[in-house]
Amino acid sequence: MSFGFVAFHYPKPEYVEEFIGRCRQVREVLTSQSGFLRAEVWVTPEGDAVVTTGEFESPQAFQAAFAAVTRESGAVVAFDEREVKPRQVHTLLSR
Repeated sequence: MSFGFVAFHYPKPEYVEEFIGRCRQVREVLTSQSGFLRAEVWVTPEGDAVVTTGEFESPQAFQAAFAAVTRESGAVVAFDEREVKPRQVHTLLSR
């Protein structure tokens, strides 16, 4: 059973491209983490949301990988003033 997530991010229009770049930086760090399987960055056709998806071997691998993102890259993965509204993050378990 693997562990996944889908996150909907709502950057202000002037920050969409910057936000996509930040998501790609996070993905680069994740790729070197134990238990990481894959991650993707998507944008809605309207350009009003950036959607990130990811898959890990376990919830523990997910937690450790995101701890490494902050530790290794200094990337902030929390909501900030560049976003229109709070993120919606959903975690998933494969069956």
